[in-house]
Amino acid sequence: MGDFPNVFKSLRIKSGLTQQQMAEKLDLSRSTIGMYENGEREPSFETLEDIADLFNVDMNYLIGKKESTEIIPDSYYLNPEARDMAQFLFENPEYKVLFDASRKVKPEDIQFVKEMIDRMSNQHG
Repeated sequence: MGDFPNVFKSLRIKSGLTQQQMAEKLDLSRSTIGMYENGEREPSFETLEDIADLFNVDMNYLIGKKESTEIIPDSYYLNPEARDMAQFLFENPEYKVLFDASRKVKPEDIQFVKEMIDRMSNQHG
């Protein structure tokens, strides 16, 4: 499966997760994680999807078929503070859940949060 073992291990380490913590996040055994990293076992398609979602990466990157940047491009955010905060959330595993959750939020929920922030800003501004 290409370079999956190395990519997977690199993503896990970069995220500051132990094999046990990774196993818990994916509902797998620690030994399964070790076998993935050593190339002794390959994950199912569903597990690959879960891993890609967990690390917010493309599956082709995960299996080593393409290179991917994990840095948010400067041009993506017009506001430098928003760019810096998004990058901070992405790089800090303990806060990364906030960054990942934003991908799965319904548009009406995003609108609701935006309206709450707008209300709070108007009260304090």
